[in-house]
Amino acid sequence: MGKSLLVLGAQWGDEGKGKITNYFSNKADVVVRYQGGNNAGHTIVFNGHKYALSLLPSGIFDNNIKCILGNGMVINPLAFVNERNNLISQGFPCNNLYISDRSHVIFKHHLELDSLNEENLKENKIGTTKKGIGPCYSDKVSRIGLRMCDFVSDNFPKLYKNLLEIKNKEIISLGGTPIDYESSVKEYLAAAKIIKPFVCDTISLLASLRKENAKILFEGAQGALLDIDFGSYPYVTSSNVTSGGVISGSGIGLFGLDEVLGIVKAYTTRVGEGAFPTEIFDELATTIREKGHEYGTITHRPRRVGYLDLVALRYSILINGISSICLTLLDVLSGIDKIKVCVSYDYHGQTLHTLPASNEILKECKPNYVILDGFKEDISDVTSFEQLPLNAQKYLNFIEHELQVPISVFSVGADKKQTIVRKEIF
Repeated sequence: MGKSLLVLGAQWGDEGKGKITNYFSNKADVVVRYQGGNNAGHTIVFNGHKYALSLLPSGIFDNNIKCILGNGMVINPLAFVNERNNLISQGFPCNNLYISDRSHVIFKHHLELDSLNEENLKENKIGTTKKGIGPCYSDKVSRIGLRMCDFVSDNFPKLYKNLLEIKNKEIISLGGTPIDYESSVKEYLAAAKIIKPFVCDTISLLASLRKENAKILFEGAQGALLDIDFGSYPYVTSSNVTSGGVISGSGIGLFGLDEVLGIVKAYTTRVGEGAFPTEIFDELATTIREKGHEYGTITHRPRRVGYLDLVALRYSILINGISSICLTLLDVLSGIDKIKVCVSYDYHGQTLHTLPASNEILKECKPNYVILDGFKEDISDVTSFEQLPLNAQKYLNFIEHELQVPISVFSVGADKKQTIVRKEIF
């Protein structure tokens, strides 16, 4: 069997997965996205230009790499067509796409319901991107959703009309505007015509590729701490982001992963609501946010900023089986005199070493910090661990020692060239 690698966000997302996935995709035959939809984005620097991806896998820039959108995804067909057309206009053929016939489809009524549900929550808002992700996954679990095999079938107009009648009643009951069937179905039929050639049985495709010894790269969206089961519920996404989601979201099978690379930002960020024990609010937070360009790829929302949280990372390592770490955005910490690292929580006098299930408990946890000496040097041009300033080396060594997982890769900038591999894993 060929080699397989999962590139997984180990925190609350925005760790730099897109760049790292794109880096390893050069060695891959296949890149697979296994969950989520266009509620998440990857910013990728390719040949000196920045590209924002939300649905398409990070291997899309190389037409020789097979890019699979797995059955665990929820796909907005209009957003897919727009994103693909945008890349085609910039010179990328985008013919290397394979869409699971079992993936679910996001429609306009999902976006409307997402917005209405968030508004009705009032003070208990989740912080959703309002891209229709949650309502689409709800339909999937309720067994009333439409899948890609339905969307590209001749029976789609009838199926869509029946579903929309149900959903429009729900929209009206929440005070929203019902979706017009005639104009919508016309748009969707045009999109289906473009999408249909890419829709296939990706499970059989993956199985045959493995038998051919293909190198397969799995790519997640969001971060592990936003997983619907293991994340800081209810402030989570609606899918399984963790490594277990690869099995259910791609059909690769129980022994389909050889290596799990956890992408860890050198500090911590979070978007939306939910407890964030190491969050900082002073001038340092602003400095890190601006230097690290900590704004949402899709939403442009400013991200909340905090110190590195090893309690959350230990938990993430447990639930994902992370075998090695890629530490990103280390360069952003340059110029900080003292760097705090959270090693445990204090909860009303009790020391916690793992993430509590209750968001209410997590809100009351106070971080216990170890303070390390910072570094002032510009590290954006280093090409090895040994070239890092001594205090930067100590920072990485401290993280490795605390987590008991090797930092196989670290990154000192947005470009792929600023990625330093200490140990080959793929």
